[in-house]
Amino acid sequence: MSEAFIALMIGDVVGGVGMRALLVVLPELIAEHRPDLVVVNAENAADGSGTSPRQAQELLAAGADVLTGGNHSLRRAPYLEVLRTNSRVLRPANLPQPGAPGSGLAIVETAAGQAAVINLQGAVFMDAAANPFAIVDDLVAAAARHTPLIFVDFHAEATSEKVAMGHYLDGRVTAIVGTHTHVPTADEHVLAGGSAYITDLGMTGPHESVIGVNTATILNRFLTGAPGRFEPAEDGVRVQGVLIAATRDGCATAITRIDRPLS
Repeated sequence: MSEAFIALMIGDVVGGVGMRALLVVLPELIAEHRPDLVVVNAENAADGSGTSPRQAQELLAAGADVLTGGNHSLRRAPYLEVLRTNSRVLRPANLPQPGAPGSGLAIVETAAGQAAVINLQGAVFMDAAANPFAIVDDLVAAAARHTPLIFVDFHAEATSEKVAMGHYLDGRVTAIVGTHTHVPTADEHVLAGGSAYITDLGMTGPHESVIGVNTATILNRFLTGAPGRFEPAEDGVRVQGVLIAATRDGCATAITRIDRPLS
């Protein structure tokens, strides 16, 4: 369809193993699906917590148009300068630190015209400087001044909060996708108002694990209460996310899950 706009949104990249997988698979997905916009959540790329400047550079060079973040976005000091200077690298607009560097909104040029990406963090079971529902209207209005193609990465813990945000934004944005919990959900659909929705994109990383972390470490913590260093696992590596099709006026027509093992 000549008026179609295709977006590829990739779930949380976990550790070096997730990075290596995505750097191989992302160019393949781009060649196969030819998306107009590629969004990658990279907030766990550096050993499962935060992102490095080198990783940001590699992901953008591999084809990502926008990098989103989450509760670990400010974990590594060198990354703060990337947030400060690169408008295509986002962090949630409502992080607990109100003066944090960076932005929760990016407007990017694509071959099919401008598109907007909004990054928010949930407030249920997470620390947030502001209620995401209280600030999202202004972010959507700012994005809509540039383009009707608006994609929201809602980095949140509670399923109910993500579902509620989907209904709240339905008809005003092209897509609302959840990140953070690392488990892909099977509820991808286009809402009644024309916005694509999924509760969680899943995880780009090692699935023979406990949401990306070495299984033995997590089991020991549950069984004994003893703390342990959270180290990313290595096996069962998969790239997960969604493809979203929309008309140029921002109305979603389809959303399809991607679950690609590293061959």
